[in-house]
Amino acid sequence: MRYDPVLHIVLHEPEIPPNAGNIGRTCVAIAAKMWLVKPLGFAVDDYHLRRAGLDYWDELEWEVADSWDHLQERLRESNAGDQWLFSARAVRSYTSVQYRRGDVLVFGRESTGLPRSLTTPLADRLLTIPSRPQVRSLNLSNCAAIVAYEALRQWAVDM
Repeated sequence: MRYDPVLHIVLHEPEIPPNAGNIGRTCVAIAAKMWLVKPLGFAVDDYHLRRAGLDYWDELEWEVADSWDHLQERLRESNAGDQWLFSARAVRSYTSVQYRRGDVLVFGRESTGLPRSLTTPLADRLLTIPSRPQVRSLNLSNCAAIVAYEALRQWAVDM
């Protein structure tokens, strides 16, 4: 292992390689692990994915899970913390919770977000990043960075 992850950032069925690459770079910057849950809208050796992560890709702690259930199994094995799911449809702000080291931040597909089959059973874990009603949703890589750095801010981590 390259580093002991302080957070786990999950991309559930991501579609756009540059978003995953940018999130991978953020993960390296803060020592988080990136999880990609299949099906993926790109190959993990995709040129655009690696280009967005630049030369940091070899420094990234990451893993591909075959399904949501497989991810849950791997997270248990990793002793991961609480799971927080993010959706533009949520009403509770991402700043209203106290993040702990090892927590799991779960983000959905760029086009549709997380499926209700995941968000409904975990409704008490569903958070949003507030924005004006004129904006349907924010960019996935921006969302992951906003929330990850909020966790670090709460812990008063100095990089």
